[in-house]
Amino acid sequence: MDLVIDSNILFAALLKESGTSDILFKHTLYAPEFIFEEFRKYKDYLKGKTKRTEENFNELFDLFERNVILIPKEEIEPFIEKAKKISPDAKDVPYLALALKLRCSLWSNDRDLKEKQNAVQVYSTEELIRMD
Repeated sequence: MDLVIDSNILFAALLKESGTSDILFKHTLYAPEFIFEEFRKYKDYLKGKTKRTEENFNELFDLFERNVILIPKEEIEPFIEKAKKISPDAKDVPYLALALKLRCSLWSNDRDLKEKQNAVQVYSTEELIRMD
């Protein structure tokens, strides 16, 4: 399944081994290009919060970088206004815009994002695990 992935899903997968990391590579994942800038900015902080070894953390981070397809902001720009109108939170606008552009679902555990808009199908980690 094609999915736009919310940055919080990737953060969760990096921090602990869970169902999130188990299903990460079973789907084609897309994200706005800035997502890894955010990761690099918080990488040391995240490393300090995880029980993963540094080597394991870095390997997983590298896997994310190789497997998540990044879409430049210019390509989602035409969908930003619609995303702003439907988004319950400004931080979710780029993810919604990308899902609208790709006509695919969004993977997020944000309950408001799931319940307060109906233009984009939103799947939680738990729902994706049940679907496997």
